[in-house]
Amino acid sequence: MTEFLQDGDFALQATFMWAMAWRPAAREVRRMPERLLHQWRRQIALRRLAHGPTPRVVLMVCHGNICRSPYAVARLRALAPELGDTVRVVSGGFVGPGRQCPEEALEVAANRGVDLSNHRSQLIKPADVLAADLIVVMDRVQQWAIRAMYGRDVLMLGDLDPEAIETREILDPVEQPKEAFERCYSRIDRCLSALVRAVSGGAFRALRSAAAPSHRARVQT
Repeated sequence: MTEFLQDGDFALQATFMWAMAWRPAAREVRRMPERLLHQWRRQIALRRLAHGPTPRVVLMVCHGNICRSPYAVARLRALAPELGDTVRVVSGGFVGPGRQCPEEALEVAANRGVDLSNHRSQLIKPADVLAADLIVVMDRVQQWAIRAMYGRDVLMLGDLDPEAIETREILDPVEQPKEAFERCYSRIDRCLSALVRAVSGGAFRALRSAAAPSHRARVQT
């Protein structure tokens, strides 16, 4: 933009440079509430997972279904034996069906033991949304879209991160270097591990509480 400013426009140049210098600070200020509220949001999300029914259908959502949600599906499927063999995990996006994952996604995922080579992007299917017991999104735009189009509540995956956060959203690494995919997939790994522990613990408590009344009945008789 500076090439459009003439040398004599000193005030305008100064204003532009000042605005550019303050953009990172403004972004930090906007994200401050997210950082401060993270532990509170995390505890609420974990409690809902632990005390709710064990999901039988999980829908993972991201924008294009080529970077974040495919990896999340593959990783959750690897962890799914802890939840039981009946859990079905599917994914979808909002744009561009039939696309492959980027090379960076394939390489970083492969280094983590996840094969995305056969994945092709899919649009979100209304039937999957309606059938899902748990809908997981990566950012607030997806959260708003699912609520607006289908009236369904969703889980923001980043809320489960056990580490301190910069933002609730799991940022899209598309068209970025491998380092962005590494950061993205590491965060997805952390969040999914927390999800599985919460749901598995809830299922265990449900089984234990279901057995408890019959035990008390035998004691009372």
